Amino acid sequence: MKLALTSTFRPLVPPKLSPFDQNLASSNMIFRPSVTLTPRMRETVIMMAQKKKPKIEGVSDELNSIASQNLDFAPARRRVRLAFSNVQQQLDHVLFKMAPSGIRTDEWYEINSKGQEIFCKSWLPKPGVRIKGALCFCHGYGDTCTFFFEGIAKYIAASGYGVYAIDHPGFGLSEGLHGYVPSFDGIVNNALELYNIIKGRPEIVGLPRFVFGQSMGGAIALKALLKDPNEWDGIILVAPMCKADYNVICYSDQTRLKTAVELLKATRYIESQVDKVASPMLILHGAADKVTDPQVSKFLYERASSKDKTLKLYEGAYHSILEGEPDDRILEVLSDIISWLDSRCSMKN
Repeated sequence: MKLALTSTFRPLVPPKLSPFDQNLASSNMIFRPSVTLTPRMRETVIMMAQKKKPKIEGVSDELNSIASQNLDFAPARRRVRLAFSNVQQQLDHVLFKMAPSGIRTDEWYEINSKGQEIFCKSWLPKPGVRIKGALCFCHGYGDTCTFFFEGIAKYIAASGYGVYAIDHPGFGLSEGLHGYVPSFDGIVNNALELYNIIKGRPEIVGLPRFVFGQSMGGAIALKALLKDPNEWDGIILVAPMCKADYNVICYSDQTRLKTAVELLKATRYIESQVDKVASPMLILHGAADKVTDPQVSKFLYERASSKDKTLKLYEGAYHSILEGEPDDRILEVLSDIISWLDSRCSMKN
């Protein structure tokens, strides 16, 4: 089921929860006063309740008030995104300053098989440009497809690709408790379910289809590929999380315990299945990455059975090679992705 988006700004009010989020809020996944707390647990809860988000410099008090609200549930996250949409486009960043014009975009919600509203977005080349293939994106932990990926998607779409992205359940604009991953397979199955719907869109039927994952999204993309290898013509991985040495706790001291356990289980599974990855594969990684070890990408490259695989390490670059590096490096990485896609799509035509 597809739901249209509206762009009307609503005043800041307590979020009205959907039936799915109402059930979630009343479940054991949310802290209840009846739970017996140890003194240390009680102290932690009090500290978390008192912790305030830092003020964002350069924006109004009204926007800071909106940004400081509790983002556990999707309605609040959607309001923050809407309120900051204009600010985002004015950021002094190459992905926004030099974004190609004329890109056609569409936003909507799909209801998945669990009854959750999942945010979806597409970026298509300007009218008259032939679409060569489809690229389906899986974002990383704590991320969304509506911020920096907006600029990344526009660059790739301008080169003749249909780019599609979703926010995973519990992240971005999709329903679910913020940052909570009750089952990693659930996130993977959700991505497969939604992208199977998206791959039926008329503009890309019959075209090559690639899955693209960044950080935790790399693990999602790899598991999606392992589950349905014949559904994809190749995979692109940026700083992928695919080996048990990866420590997700380093992302934030507030990572939910169940989430950390699920990510650890996923990395161990992928590590044991890497030799079954036989699809064309591009792996890109910052050589100085302190979040996901570049050796993990080397391990994946060496162990994968694919006959068409490429590994590129960017000297001196860190984890966010598509967002956090100097402009020339970001554009270099984008160019490498587009060149790889072009060569694989030309083989299909």
